[in-house]
Amino acid sequence: MSMKPKVTRTLRKAKLLQIFAVMLLTLLALAIGVLIAAFYGNFSMSSKNMPQTAMPGMNRSNGSMPGMDMNGASAPAPVVSLPAAPMSSVSQMNGLVMPPGMIMTTNTSMEAMADMAAVDLTKIAYTAPADARGDQVLEPKLENGVKVFNLDVSLIKWNILPGTQVAAYAFNRQVPGPRIQVTEGDRIRMIVKNNLPEPTTVHWHGMIVPNDMDGPADVTQKSIAPGESYTYEFTVKQSGTYFYHSHKDVDRQQTLGMYGALIIEPKKANTPAFDQDVTVQLQEWTVKQGYTFPSMPMEGLLPNFFTINGKAYPSTETVNAKVGEKIRFRFIGSNNAFIHPMHIHGGPFRIVATDGNPVPVAAQIEKDTINVAPGERYDVIWTGREKGKWLLHCHIAHHATNDNVEMQGAGGLTMLINVT
Repeated sequence: MSMKPKVTRTLRKAKLLQIFAVMLLTLLALAIGVLIAAFYGNFSMSSKNMPQTAMPGMNRSNGSMPGMDMNGASAPAPVVSLPAAPMSSVSQMNGLVMPPGMIMTTNTSMEAMADMAAVDLTKIAYTAPADARGDQVLEPKLENGVKVFNLDVSLIKWNILPGTQVAAYAFNRQVPGPRIQVTEGDRIRMIVKNNLPEPTTVHWHGMIVPNDMDGPADVTQKSIAPGESYTYEFTVKQSGTYFYHSHKDVDRQQTLGMYGALIIEPKKANTPAFDQDVTVQLQEWTVKQGYTFPSMPMEGLLPNFFTINGKAYPSTETVNAKVGEKIRFRFIGSNNAFIHPMHIHGGPFRIVATDGNPVPVAAQIEKDTINVAPGERYDVIWTGREKGKWLLHCHIAHHATNDNVEMQGAGGLTMLINVT
């Protein structure tokens, strides 16, 4: 009779006993190690028990570290111990000038980058005089009862301040483009000549027009190619405050200055009496190291300059009035990306029209600040109650500076109303 199965069972039992013994000894050693560490170790997080090189920027003398309160100490690190801030700069990508701080990924298309790139300075052939003003009234030619306006679109250099120049997309070499003033019921013809290095179109914002005259590129019409012209013609069926702007690559072309006021007088006067009529067109600009980029609410493209009718304060227009005079301010959200709470010092104003539509007297309200969003228009009546210099400005403080700096008490979206 064989004894092999009995021997095998005996060996297997011996191995299991050995494994169990090793595990027991290991757990016992681990427990002893934890107890020793608990009694004799120091696990407190303090700069005093850390080498000086362990955490750069830490001040061991007071146990502090930037952004961290250690052992109850709240004193910040000395300025000299802080690292110098890295300086960002404009850069180029395949010949396009890109803004500092912009985040680009491997899947950012060249089309997207071209949309956000700086205006190509080599393609600008005209520089406007430093004191040139936009929003100049464009007189029409009368042809068989039709009022004809010629609009030429090109790249220009434009001063928003005496020492600050932007590269702009401009109608008739001015920013904003010329003011078009017509009367309800007029037949008007707009001949648009494209002298840009890229296609464009023009949209008549808020207007009731035939669909093929509306202007959106690749939707209601083929884009106007460089060097070509396009004619828009329609009968004016409304009255009030409107504007016109590019409708091709709008976040670039309109943002860079391609817009203008379209003011339509009613056949019969239906607005409250006023003594002066002032148009206020709002705009943001992003200017970095001499390059002009389209302002957008994204990394690298946030605006640092702001203009009313193409100028930043103190170069904006000063409105002169007498005590008791009423001024109609036409706020136009000709900008693209930001809401501007426009405020007037010296007392409230009355809202008499919105987006070109009269507000019934019973519904008119008085305010001293009104949010003007992109595309919106508000007509308000303000009365000069007291003598003095009264400010009209955006109440977002950054928007009333020039590259974060105040000049003569303000900047950017600011105008003076001088009441005598």
